[in-house]
Amino acid sequence: MSALYVAVLVVIAGTLLAVALFRALRVKTKADYLVAGRSLSAFVLVLTLLTSWIGAGSLFAGAENAYRNGFAALWLPAGGWLGLLLIYFIAPRARRFAQFTLPDLIEARYNQTARVLATIAILFAYVAITSYQFKGGGNVLHLIFPDSVTPELGTYIIAIFVIVTTAMAGMSSVAYMDVAIGSLVTVICIIATPMLLAKAGGWGGLHAALPETHFEVLGNLTFVRAMEFLVPTMLLMLGNQVMYQKFFSAKSEKAARASVVGWIFGTVVLETLIVAIAVIGSALYSTGEVASQPYEIIPYTARHGLPALMGALLLGAVFAKVISTASNYLFSPATNLIEDVFVRYIAPGASNKRVLIVSRLAVVLLGCWALYQAIYAPSILAKMLYAYTIYSAAVTPVVLAAFYSKRATAWGAVAAIATGTVVTLLWDAPGVKALFPPILAQRDAIFPALFVAVLALVVVSAVTPRPTAAQLAKVGE
Repeated sequence: MSALYVAVLVVIAGTLLAVALFRALRVKTKADYLVAGRSLSAFVLVLTLLTSWIGAGSLFAGAENAYRNGFAALWLPAGGWLGLLLIYFIAPRARRFAQFTLPDLIEARYNQTARVLATIAILFAYVAITSYQFKGGGNVLHLIFPDSVTPELGTYIIAIFVIVTTAMAGMSSVAYMDVAIGSLVTVICIIATPMLLAKAGGWGGLHAALPETHFEVLGNLTFVRAMEFLVPTMLLMLGNQVMYQKFFSAKSEKAARASVVGWIFGTVVLETLIVAIAVIGSALYSTGEVASQPYEIIPYTARHGLPALMGALLLGAVFAKVISTASNYLFSPATNLIEDVFVRYIAPGASNKRVLIVSRLAVVLLGCWALYQAIYAPSILAKMLYAYTIYSAAVTPVVLAAFYSKRATAWGAVAAIATGTVVTLLWDAPGVKALFPPILAQRDAIFPALFVAVLALVVVSAVTPRPTAAQLAKVGE
């Protein structure tokens, strides 16, 4: 069996490396590296959007949620589904803007200060997301090779592979790796889910093995807790720089909008299947090793609940998804350092060759920062919610206001980004929650941070001069 798992992983890793090498040979300019030469078709966009969105957050944190709460865990991905409905209308406008990073858009609509603060918020959020991809991938390797690869060693191996392949060709490498990974994962999950359900005794056997709350809308969750899962996911989706960079990379506005339709369908199907696999796994393996580490339920179920080849393919698919999402969220803040810091402030006239060298160095440096966080991260679910909250509170409100509000001002955006970031970073610091009543102090940071950010945006915008017609025109107002 070990030889089979090794063979599957070698084939997957070899394929991804070959794609990265091939695309690297075609990278000649900054646009090639940062936005794939603005050449991505709707088909490629669907798979790269789907693959970059569903990673360790779904496969580990979401699976842990499903293990504990049953199908009520769908509250977490449902936030993304709601966000996608609005994104359908945003996508063509984002492609029309056609820059390189989200702070490009924020500066065009607001000002340079807002751009800098948004860059800082994105760096904190996306490096945190990358870190738990590394950690999740390390856990997969440990499950496959329990005697020779510790979770820590696996984390280092995944980090090195992701850093190298991402640095090679940037967006071009990331997007075309995602085509292979997205296709593999979708097919494997569609086949594996009914096989596992049959092993659990069908729907009746699943009901008999699990508490009734696992099949209820809220399950063991309160409504407020469900919203703490749904709202950060929805807001991350709406303001997701990885997504906007993919739209900037589209060959046309039509391709950008068409890709969202496929993305909505694919995300609903795939995330529902992932939750179902975790719930079925919780029925099959309610005790033992995985009960103490429920975030491992999907790779554990793949290893122990499926025929050898199918299990190896599902584990390989999980492995590939983690690599893909890590590559996307590592590459995205690297583009911020290049476009929003290096090209803007350090070397405005830098040649394409110099930009490419510094871009690859940025990927390596941010990858090392993410690896450090991965080694010391206490919980994938906690890290995920922390990253989502920074982004949801600090960035998403000003991005949505850029597209849909004619009254939001530059200094309102600055105030919103700054307050959302600060509240999130300080919320769990020692002594801070003692300043608030218990009903508020026991909650996650998302609602306090979001409330303060939106309030700052509205109040400061109301007392500062309106944006100019030129600023509104840049984002299609």
